[in-house]
Amino acid sequence: MEHLSLDLWAANLEVQPVDVAGWLARVEQQMAATAARGGHMLVMPEYACAQWICFASPDLPAAGQLGWLADTGAEALAAMAALSRHYGVSLLPGTIPQRIGMRDGVPTFANRAWLLTPDGGRFHQDKLSLTPLEQQSAAGITVPGDRIHVIRWNGLRLAIAVCLDVEFTDLWARLGRLDLDLVLVPAKTDMITGYNRVFGSARARAIELQTAVCAVGAVGVPLGHPMTDTGVGGATAFLPCDVSLSLDGVFASVPPHAAAAGTDPVLVVSNLPVGGCRRIRNGSAEAEVAPASWSAEHLIIREI
Repeated sequence: MEHLSLDLWAANLEVQPVDVAGWLARVEQQMAATAARGGHMLVMPEYACAQWICFASPDLPAAGQLGWLADTGAEALAAMAALSRHYGVSLLPGTIPQRIGMRDGVPTFANRAWLLTPDGGRFHQDKLSLTPLEQQSAAGITVPGDRIHVIRWNGLRLAIAVCLDVEFTDLWARLGRLDLDLVLVPAKTDMITGYNRVFGSARARAIELQTAVCAVGAVGVPLGHPMTDTGVGGATAFLPCDVSLSLDGVFASVPPHAAAAGTDPVLVVSNLPVGGCRRIRNGSAEAEVAPASWSAEHLIIREI
């Protein structure tokens, strides 16, 4: 694939569908729009499924929320896979809690991103590094993943880095050796500072790996108060800063916005030049610099 087209949906978590069917109808509407534009994929943010909380039982205790989301997600995934097949569009529906096991008699969950493809493929990536809130949440125990998956999709090599995972250089030093064509970053950040950390890191990773990095963040919180919520979302497709690709590393972008804006935007990314990135990454086209090929393993560190 030479050029990639995809839609990044910065979903507003304060939208309140009446049930799973209503939520799926909104996803289907967007998938139909993506397909009509000739898009290859629709990407939603981390915990887009949190919109489901609005139709959970009022008696659902906080400690049962992750389990309820996991069980609801297990049912919804089949319907989303059917939508992918019907529209011929791959779908990354954000992240959904996944039951993993038990710890001291208490259920544990992964924060799992799924990639559903029209040919029936189901790929997943668990979040590798957790925020303090995830580790201490009253909703349940979330545990980190222990592996990164390289997914072969439409002739490309792609990986998924969930939110905080984009910030850690040790992970990306390893990813830089894997000849990735695309990295997808579904995110959810509680404040503008978190948004800037995640999206700033994603921009740096596109430069470092000489590849396309697409980040999309959720807006607000479920059952929130738009005028006071600080959750900030947006979407950007980043490229290496190279004269042949992008002067500033930003191919397309929706700026950060809070729930008070009342928006639920979709960034249409058309003809992202993944082939051009591949050529400069692999040395078959001239690049200004090649940061991913440099290793610091030979350096001696000396304190003076």
